[in-house]
Amino acid sequence: MSKNQPRLSIGLPVYNGEKFLKIAIDSLLSQTFEDFELIISDNASTDQTEKICRAYLDQDKRIRYYRNEKNQGCAPNFNRVFELSSGEYFKWAAYDDLYAPDFLNKCVVVLDQDPTIILCHSQVSIIDEYGKFIQNYDVKLKTDSPIRHERFHELLHKHLCYQIFGVIRASALKMIPPMGSYGHADGIVLLRLGILGRFYEIPEYLFFARKHPQQSMSMFIPNYLLFANKNQKHSLSMMPDYYAFSLWFDSANEGKIILPHWRILWEYLLTMWQGSLSFSEHVRCSISMYKQLNGTEYLLFKDLLKASQILWKNWQKALIKN
Repeated sequence: MSKNQPRLSIGLPVYNGEKFLKIAIDSLLSQTFEDFELIISDNASTDQTEKICRAYLDQDKRIRYYRNEKNQGCAPNFNRVFELSSGEYFKWAAYDDLYAPDFLNKCVVVLDQDPTIILCHSQVSIIDEYGKFIQNYDVKLKTDSPIRHERFHELLHKHLCYQIFGVIRASALKMIPPMGSYGHADGIVLLRLGILGRFYEIPEYLFFARKHPQQSMSMFIPNYLLFANKNQKHSLSMMPDYYAFSLWFDSANEGKIILPHWRILWEYLLTMWQGSLSFSEHVRCSISMYKQLNGTEYLLFKDLLKASQILWKNWQKALIKN
């Protein structure tokens, strides 16, 4: 592989990541697999993020640093690092997570050996802001199934979407729409990838996901570790505020009527329609959606209530102006 086209591209979107960014970059640069580029897209950080990144440019030629003029929100920045990539394989990396030194190598070996696998990830341990172990992630999804509607069914389960930080075939990512600017957009990306091919989970704890107060899940899902236990019973009160999540994914959503739960439902349906499924697969996927979403109808009503409140506020503002 030439220096101009590494086998793997790593995209690291970041905003105000000074607290954990250096150790996260060091974790990637210390990987035993070295044929990669590291693309950092700084979402107009106001802390020392830019200074930290520029200090690395002279140390390692595999690093490319870009800075947005203004904060575009999470999803556009995630999409940007992929658009800037050139590798056969692609991986998103967060500014606060860590990896075992052989994480990349073991993922690439799996993808090289089996073309039916389009995403390879590992088991996950959750650490705190000081790097201390909290617990292992205990949700196992049968996404290695050769049957498409079974993978679809599995990915509808409530889970924390850690697979999004695995190593993915770039050709598969190019076949689906970019990450959307709405809550659970990472889950929709995984669902669409699951239609295209199998996932493989390395049976080792090679990925260390950090839990800390500044991260999105801690802000919008305070008790999100409850979703890390496969035996935990979930209630609607545990669900995140997807309206607030949508603002985090894309700041342009502020003040708009976005109906986040209707949007997620629509994206589920769109995933089926765009997935070239057979009639029987459509039926099975529809049954899975009914089973998984049954009992959450209140969330759709909640969207309509929120929309009416926004309309009322906008109407009041218009009256004041006139």
